[in-house]
Amino acid sequence: MSTGRAGARGGFTDVRSGLTDWSIALGVAAALLVTGVSGQPFATRPDLLGHALLAAGGLALAARRRAPVLVLAVTGLCAVGYQAAGFDVPVVAFLFAVYAAVRAGHRTLTLAASVTMLAALPLAAMAAGPHDMGEAFAQSRGALEIAWLIAAGAAGEALRQAERRADEAERTREETARRRADEERLRIARELHDSLTHQISIIKVQSEVAVHVTRRRGEQVPEALLAIQAAGREATRELRATLEALRDDDTTPPRGLAHVPELVEQARTIGLDATLTIEGHHRDVPATVDRTAYRIVQESLTNVARHAGAVSAAVRIDCRRDVLAIRVDDDGTATPDTAPPPGVGLLGMRERVTALGGRLSAEPRGEGGFTVRAELPVDRTS
Repeated sequence: MSTGRAGARGGFTDVRSGLTDWSIALGVAAALLVTGVSGQPFATRPDLLGHALLAAGGLALAARRRAPVLVLAVTGLCAVGYQAAGFDVPVVAFLFAVYAAVRAGHRTLTLAASVTMLAALPLAAMAAGPHDMGEAFAQSRGALEIAWLIAAGAAGEALRQAERRADEAERTREETARRRADEERLRIARELHDSLTHQISIIKVQSEVAVHVTRRRGEQVPEALLAIQAAGREATRELRATLEALRDDDTTPPRGLAHVPELVEQARTIGLDATLTIEGHHRDVPATVDRTAYRIVQESLTNVARHAGAVSAAVRIDCRRDVLAIRVDDDGTATPDTAPPPGVGLLGMRERVTALGGRLSAEPRGEGGFTVRAELPVDRTS
């Protein structure tokens, strides 16, 4: 959802920038045309080429963000062209182009183009014929044009530096946030290691010792003890994988759809008649979806074993083109009238599914038993 909103904001910003550029281009083109027409004697026949160059120089500014160097060249050529055609009009469009090119980082190229422009304008004016202006006025105008060019370049450079500093500040904030997130992940990993590893290791060792002693005595090992032993081993693997995922920024998820058969087999070891049906191919499922699907099946089977009082459970996974569908049914004692309150596990499943933009339903069936359904969107191009 956040990505969609960011894309909408970006599209709106692009449209607004485009409208602004076109407004400036039309305004400059209109100002150049008005200035050019007002500077021509009424007896003179309209110069269509000169007017076209005036308009083209202004309209070219609409592309100043996308192609600042090209716009710099076009506005410069248009300015020289309408000066040679006899239109004594300030090179306003070229000033905007200088500002845009320097802002885009083309300082050396802009400097060379400005020097060339300042040298070409007097030649273009002489080619147009004699002008009724004094030498002092011509010199002052030349100085003014130089000042305008310097001001436009300075404004573009100032804004470029401001944008660069803003980008650096944003990058610094992102790096700080990423570093803090990494530190928090490592802290959680240490806490999990210190608090859980020891306790789980004790459970695992004690259960294995009990199984070993029972077998040495020639007695039958209780199913509950075997289940505790298997759960201890699995918990150790899960904890180790979780710690590795926390330390590695979760780039290689330790458990996924390929490990679901192990979950079903573990459910069978505790006396649950569990079945698994997988349709479609899950090799190209994104890592986040792959991991979430495993957790949904794991939590569902855990709830069946602990709370449902069920004899059987059926896990069905359907890998479609754009959706991964998961369904876990049991024949437990739940009914619509005795629906259990949602626990932490169910809330965790719902949060995982919602974070991926999917849907989850967990409810008793009318004929008895409980059903968990989840649909996870799959973007196979990612």
